[in-house]
Amino acid sequence: MSVKQISVFLENKTGSLSDMTQVLAENSIDMRAFSLAETSDFGIARIIVDDLYKTTTVLKDTGFVHTVSSVLAVAIPDVPGGLSQVLTVLKEEQVNVEYMYAFLGGKKNSAYMIFKVAGHHKAAAALTARGFRLVDQDELSEL
Repeated sequence: MSVKQISVFLENKTGSLSDMTQVLAENSIDMRAFSLAETSDFGIARIIVDDLYKTTTVLKDTGFVHTVSSVLAVAIPDVPGGLSQVLTVLKEEQVNVEYMYAFLGGKKNSAYMIFKVAGHHKAAAALTARGFRLVDQDELSEL
């Protein structure tokens, strides 16, 4: 089970991020999760949205360079050590975490994390076998 993430490449200059989010707003696209990484020359906005096809079409039509990739969305117990439990499973399975970020959801007692990992299917199977719940694209859109 995976979720599709859009990575938008932005020039690292004043207004680039604002321009991208304005395009999404003008097209009634709801971001469900968001992360921003930067270097001196460019940034990468990683987003999970409510409508993947519409978003990729809008970004293409407005000239934003982007890619789509699969990531894992995991519901984590919202308790001290909840994240550590997930990372321990990945460590034991020798699955490398390339990056991760949190997002908000409406469910009490759960935290949510997006994981980009090497060995996506292996990680999903291991987490599911250990009782962690993966969140799919439809559920994410409803949170």
